[in-house]
Amino acid sequence: MSAKILSGTEIAKVIRAELKEEIAELKEKHGLTPGLAVALVGEDPASQVYVRNKVKTCEKLGVKSIEERLPADTPESDLLSLIDRWNKDDEVHGILVQLPLPEHIDEEKVLLAIRPDKDVDGFHPTNVGRLLIGNPDFLPCTPHGCQQILLRSGIETEGAEVVVVGRSNIVGKPVAAILLQKAKGANATVTICHTRTKDMAAHTRKADILIVAAGKPKVITADMVKEGAVVIDVGVHRIGKTESGKDKLCGDVDFDSVKEKASAITPVPGGVGPMTITMLMMNTVRAAKMRIE
Repeated sequence: MSAKILSGTEIAKVIRAELKEEIAELKEKHGLTPGLAVALVGEDPASQVYVRNKVKTCEKLGVKSIEERLPADTPESDLLSLIDRWNKDDEVHGILVQLPLPEHIDEEKVLLAIRPDKDVDGFHPTNVGRLLIGNPDFLPCTPHGCQQILLRSGIETEGAEVVVVGRSNIVGKPVAAILLQKAKGANATVTICHTRTKDMAAHTRKADILIVAAGKPKVITADMVKEGAVVIDVGVHRIGKTESGKDKLCGDVDFDSVKEKASAITPVPGGVGPMTITMLMMNTVRAAKMRIE
């Protein structure tokens, strides 16, 4: 029997409808419109697509969108000045600097420059620390999207064996931290696998829930997955073109073989991807509410 498809597209639609109501209420009761400022440095094609999608989503939900596109040779000091201006602007509730940045700009310095209460990506060390101790203001968008897919699909995480493949600061480590917490949609027993793990398949085969953020196409095959496991695939890779000229995409999981073994699986595209921008909007609304509080 083929796995149930966990559609991030459908779950994101439901969350966005909820957010639209919250935003309308903020405007009506407090005269406040959540504002998101996005900086894009350089011409990275994937980053341009992400930023375009973020701006479109802001428009649909009624979030004020401020966008600055800077040339690739922009001095680091100019980007830091822009962040400083946004930090002081009361109409900006969330600040996002699109990564990756050109090599001459220190990514860590830029992330540290964003005020923690405007860090809607959840990457500032203050917010990472708050996540780890179980008292978060903002959860990082992609890991939070993974958790929401599990929660809203009725998949029990409490006591579950969760295996995370990948240890990046953007997905692997934070998703493990989120699912470890004493909280609804968490309370799992979490193992993290990475490039130095010996016999990764021995770990992945134990997983009730397998979250894959390895950054390699189709690295997880059916023989590495337990019968009836839930599989969340975070990866996105371009692997050529379709006949109509569109990009052909795949994930970190060999979808066609694994879906015959898993009980539920996220597709690529249409799985975790749509959730990331939706969680960014959720964090921006939260930042606006925190301002009122």
